[in-house]
Amino acid sequence: MSVPLRSLTLSLPDETATDALARQFAPLVTGAHGHPPGGRIHLQGELGAGKTAFTRALLRECGITGRIKSPSYALLESYKVFNLYFYHFDFYRFSDSREWLDAGFRDLLRDDAVVLIEWPERAEGVLPPPDMQISLVYADPGREVTLTAFTARGQTWLNAIVPPPQVPSPPAAPSADA
Repeated sequence: MSVPLRSLTLSLPDETATDALARQFAPLVTGAHGHPPGGRIHLQGELGAGKTAFTRALLRECGITGRIKSPSYALLESYKVFNLYFYHFDFYRFSDSREWLDAGFRDLLRDDAVVLIEWPERAEGVLPPPDMQISLVYADPGREVTLTAFTARGQTWLNAIVPPPQVPSPPAAPSADA
């Protein structure tokens, strides 16, 4: 993979925070506010870390209606809103990094489409670099997300993300000795 330009780590204490982050990405990938539409996002994290939850929230915010299925078995789910294509890949079942090439997916990695890839490490070395890598890890409570820009487009997206306000910890109770 290419060299990261910049990263930002945020706390996502619950699904509402994940949805809020996806809402911030929607205008960035759809071309609203003068951003060119499209882009490549790689999603990394353990099973259940929130990759598909983030993707569903993003697709909903971009205008996808109806059922949004996980592509775990089909490998690819595609959508279209107006003239913008969305391709949601899941490479979890790949055992060889060249399998996605054999499946004929290379032609779908267009700059003018939104390409979301779960488990991109299963095709490491043969995928082009993402604009943004989203890494999710379990944190108590919720998740921690690290957003890493790998391209100028990703850097623009990262600059537009507004971190959620952090909820202050409640003050410690006075000790019995006081």
